[in-house]
Formats: sequence, structure tokens, C-alpha cells
Amino acid sequence: MKKYKIKKIAKSILPTKYGQFDIIIYKDNNGSEHVVLLSGKNFSTNKSVLVRVHSECITSEVFHSQKCDCKQQLDLAMKKIGKVGGVIIYLRQEGRGIGLGNKIKAYHLQEQGLDTVEANVKLGFASDKRDYKVACLILDDLGINKIKLLTNNPDKIKELKKCGIEIEARVSIEIKPKNGQDKKYLKTKKDKMGHLLRQV
Repeated sequence: MKKYKIKKIAKSILPTKYGQFDIIIYKDNNGSEHVVLLSGKNFSTNKSVLVRVHSECITSEVFHSQKCDCKQQLDLAMKKIGKVGGVIIYLRQEGRGIGLGNKIKAYHLQEQGLDTVEANVKLGFASDKRDYKVACLILDDLGINKIKLLTNNPDKIKELKKCGIEIEARVSIEIKPKNGQDKKYLKTKKDKMGHLLRQV
């Protein structure tokens, strides 16, 4: 089992259209640099904090891909947390942990009729290869152990609980499908990965 270590390497202020955030960069012992956005101050260990643990998705967040809801989820998380306070942990786990190159290979397989899970398996990967230990270490470094988690993913809840994070509530972050491609993707996440989605 991989043992992670993290180090805080930079901090500044980031003005955004959703308000002003503190931005912190943590580097792990694999060399990956993870991003934390904080809105609000004085997070207490006795009070739950609204948290989004989000994995990198360059295809949607930079290039506006229509194949998934990742950009919309990040935007909604920033909007909510910008209003009420909380933390966004942005993990560098492109393609549900398989990396950008393999993700594009999976896209090619999807063009041939496979769904997102089948494509990952065809490439020799699990349907979801993400690891949330770095997120746990970041929360610990921030002094946060009780959270309200913005997620539709029951596995994320389970993995964070495993490392001692108390999840007081799950807050839905569901995005209504806008086209046939993202509808198919979300339906696969619901049917094959157990994501808690109502609108597909």
C-alpha cells in the first residue's frame, strides 16, 4: 500500500468569479502538486466544514468537453463554498486516476461503443483508480476532521471515513445532463459505479 507524505509549498490569495479564496499548494512524495481553495477562516475541529474533494479533469475544465460533468461540478462547488465557506481539495488524479494519456485511449474505446467503465477495464484498469489518502492528509494538516461532503460518490465517502474523517452529511452535487454523451456517462456512473444520481 502506498504511503503518502505531503508538504505545503505555497500559499496566496486567489480572486475568482465566485469570490476570494486562499489558495494553498501541497506537494506529495510522488511529485504531484495538489491545490486547496479555502473560503472562510478559523475552521474548528468541533464544527463540520463543507468540503469538495475533486479530481482533475483537463478535458472538461480547460477544453470544455461535453463528455462529463466535472467542470460543472467544480463550478457548483466553488459557488457554494464561496458563499458559505469551506474547502475544495483539487487532486491531480486525471481520468479517475489512470492519467491523461490513458483517459484519451479510453475515449477512443468509447467511440467504438464501450462505456466509461468498460473502456477502463479494457485498458487493464479498475473502473475508478483514485486514491483519497492525500485528501485525508490535507484535511488533517488543515485541522479539519468533521465535514459535510459535496459528492454523489459513495466510494469517496467510504474512503474518507477509512482514514478517520467524520462525515456529518452528504451534500448532493448533481448536474442535470445537457446532451446524450454526458447522459450516457452519468447513467453508467449510476448503474455501474453506484453514484447517487436522480436525474438520469
